Amino acid sequence: MTQHQSVGSEYEERRVKVAQLREKGIDPYPADAHRTHTVAQALADFDALARRDEERDGAHVTVREGTVITLAGRLRSKRQHGNLTFADLQDESGTIQLAFSKKDIGAEAYKMFAKLIDQSDFVEVSGVLFTTKVGVQSLAVQSYRLLTKALRSVPKEHFGLADEEERYRKRYLALLLDEELRARFRRRAQFWATLRAFMTARGFLEVETPTLEVTTGGAEARPFRTHHNDYDMDVYMRISIGELWQKRLMAAGFEKTFEIGRAYRNEGTSPNHLQEFTNMEFYWAYADYRDGMHLVQELYRTVAQEVYGTTRFTAHGHTFDLSDEWHTIDYVSEVRERTGVDVLTASAEEIAAKLDALGVKHDAKTRERLVDNLWKYCRKDIAGPAFLVNHPAFLAPLSKRKADNPEQVEKFQVIIAGAEVGNGYSELNDPQDQRARFEAQQKLLEAGDDEAMMPDWEFVEMLEYGMPPTCGFGVGERLFAFLEGVTLRDATLFPLMKPKKD
Repeated sequence: MTQHQSVGSEYEERRVKVAQLREKGIDPYPADAHRTHTVAQALADFDALARRDEERDGAHVTVREGTVITLAGRLRSKRQHGNLTFADLQDESGTIQLAFSKKDIGAEAYKMFAKLIDQSDFVEVSGVLFTTKVGVQSLAVQSYRLLTKALRSVPKEHFGLADEEERYRKRYLALLLDEELRARFRRRAQFWATLRAFMTARGFLEVETPTLEVTTGGAEARPFRTHHNDYDMDVYMRISIGELWQKRLMAAGFEKTFEIGRAYRNEGTSPNHLQEFTNMEFYWAYADYRDGMHLVQELYRTVAQEVYGTTRFTAHGHTFDLSDEWHTIDYVSEVRERTGVDVLTASAEEIAAKLDALGVKHDAKTRERLVDNLWKYCRKDIAGPAFLVNHPAFLAPLSKRKADNPEQVEKFQVIIAGAEVGNGYSELNDPQDQRARFEAQQKLLEAGDDEAMMPDWEFVEMLEYGMPPTCGFGVGERLFAFLEGVTLRDATLFPLMKPKKD
């Protein structure tokens, strides 16, 4: 069975209509359109544009003809009543009723509209606005033109896409049928625009750094590998938004930079994890993690207020208010209080045994990953907003050690709704300490930890030239998803899907 045969008789009928249109000399897919107004503009200026009947002294009626306008969009319905057909026209701005009268457009044009133009087609219509007897603001069509012949009929309502996978796979239909879903992605655009404006207003320079790297840096994650044909070498898609590159810019004399871009991590999928996502990272010379915490708190509150008009949200069973006081949580103390384990002294075997006792499934191979799993168990009950601080040094290979306790680092993570939604620290700028940390990460890689950080020895060389004290921070679309109260998948326009099997 061919693809065309499998989609049903309506598809074949519409293909026949395409041929019939071409026989009449009508291009079913013209390149141009001559729209003068969007639907929203037409409705907003309705009183000024519309035809109006005025009764004077009860004796006679004066008719104002109105202004001829041209609209364009998709036909969402057709309702024929003899010599009069009503249809709904939808563009991005809204929907308006159309009235096609045989008398107004002529018998031949009316017949062609009835026979060859279908629901889901894109059309251009010219006419005059008027109000029907039942009070519906409409356009009395005087002429029309086909812009795109649809071979498949769009479902009339979003529940026509009942299967969840189908809604992701045919995202264009889900968006077309669900105004709230479209509104979500308008808010997403506003989210990033607000974040960009916030950083720019505070003197941060927007930069672009490589997405293909010889070694991945700035995070602990399994990368995607690809091949560079011209150089005949393997390269990796970046897992952070240019952390090691932006810190090179600090050494180069720039003092405030940020980048918004895509990152790629070859890891599992979950409500809070995708393999491809958008993040922002900033780097701020002569600032430390405490300065970063103050700036981040202001950033989150600004984004929430600008995009949503509120700082109070509910996500994943938690309610939090970003205008509340942000408490600080000590990493080591919190894990010890909740599990009885001191992550600074406990062995890998002891941590694994505790995870098993708590019923936490894991396949961690190193102490670092085991500790991370233990913390993830602890964080799920924290509504926030809060800052997690004082992480063990072995978990943060790019973070500066605390002066009063070198086993911990000057790192902070934003905690809301039981998850980390932002990560920053005082950047490590001691080249000898950085070299030792990279050597430790190399051992983890050799032991089979494919999420350990790849050493970047050229980065160490840069540090040997000197980098000023710097605070770095990263946040991404996980924050947007939490503010929306949806999963990352639902906060993404086109999430990755496996090819559909025949």
